[in-house]
Amino acid sequence: MLVNPALVGGFLLLSALLSAIPGPSVLLETSRAITRGRRSAMWIVLGNALGGLVLLTLVLTGLGAIVATSAKLFLIVKYAGAGYLLWLGIQSIRSAHAAGAQLLETTPGETPARRATAVRQGFLVGVANPKSIASLMAILPQFVDPVLGNPALQMLIIGLAGALAQMLIETVWVCAAGTLRNWFQRRPRRLQALQAGGGVAMIGLAGKLAVQR
Repeated sequence: MLVNPALVGGFLLLSALLSAIPGPSVLLETSRAITRGRRSAMWIVLGNALGGLVLLTLVLTGLGAIVATSAKLFLIVKYAGAGYLLWLGIQSIRSAHAAGAQLLETTPGETPARRATAVRQGFLVGVANPKSIASLMAILPQFVDPVLGNPALQMLIIGLAGALAQMLIETVWVCAAGTLRNWFQRRPRRLQALQAGGGVAMIGLAGKLAVQR
């Protein structure tokens, strides 16, 4: 047995609880689901999952410890992430005011360029918070069974299981948001308010990330 099933179950439960709390990724995904449909939003889910795998890789290779313990590097990563969230928030508010009724696409077409943009946005948001590295470093080892040995392999398996759980939870968010498209179609102003509100939330998250120690 490579991992302890009970410990994996505990980590999956924790991952599900954390993923169920709306954050920058969920905010971005649900907004895309409403404006462009579920299929478009799922590309953001994919990008976010890839970003999470990068963080997991950093932790497993020991680079996460460097980021977590180096104050200068930690600040660089933190401010870069906050800056990107700030940019997304401003873009969301600007599009809400500029596009108006055109915000909701009734016939969304997924071109390769759009898919690439969605994946990139999800990826960057996924790796934007250096606190995630510190959290993985603090939480993952607690679910390793020392009796089984090979802690790196255990953390890899458990981390991948957690990433899958996160993708499933985010898919539920996307599906739920996609059902609201018709409601927003009837009143485009509702979508403007949602887009602007999402932008403000992104800016708030950027500020929170920037001032967190």
